[in-house]
Amino acid sequence: MATRPKRKASRAAARRRVDPRILAAAIGSARVADSRRGEDILILHIEELIIVTDYFVMVSAKNKRQIQAIAADIKEYFRGAGFTGIRMEGYEEASWVLIDCGPIVVHIFRQDLRSYYDLELLWGDAPSVEWRETPSKK
Repeated sequence: MATRPKRKASRAAARRRVDPRILAAAIGSARVADSRRGEDILILHIEELIIVTDYFVMVSAKNKRQIQAIAADIKEYFRGAGFTGIRMEGYEEASWVLIDCGPIVVHIFRQDLRSYYDLELLWGDAPSVEWRETPSKK
């Protein structure tokens, strides 16, 4: 009896597998934002909802200087993690900065704009990712 040849996994099935390096970079960018006192940091795993990226990282900040500091540090973090072709929009105005490194898009908002655009509601079907380190048990 002949056996059926194994089918190759579909592209969609292949995309469903979480790449641990990409997840680690998304979590790392959230931690960079936290180190600069970013607020309300959220990572959404959106690859099942759109095909252009895997994760959104959202951060709120209080003022232009803080937004620019967070953006510069995250961009440098992505470079250090080996990402190329990193694009940044809105840095000069610094009310909403977007950093796109391909599989991860970081949104850094002034607090009032984050509430106004409410991307969490728009992408509410996406699962969130825990990024905080769990405290060690003693």
